[in-house]
Amino acid sequence: MTKFELSDREKAVIILKIAGLGDKEIAEKLSISYGTVRTYIDRAKIKLGCENMLQLVVTANSMFNM
Repeated sequence: MTKFELSDREKAVIILKIAGLGDKEIAEKLSISYGTVRTYIDRAKIKLGCENMLQLVVTANSMFNM
């Protein structure tokens, strides 16, 4: 996995974020903890070079062609 590749779980979390779900809702939907959701989001921001959630959503949205 290169710096720019997101794991399947990171992708799932970001797709749900793009869909408008909150972190707690994502945790419930994926049966993971809130802290794990935050970890996946933080890792995705680092991998994609994003400084904030808005950048991450815009970048991921274009990557996933949503």
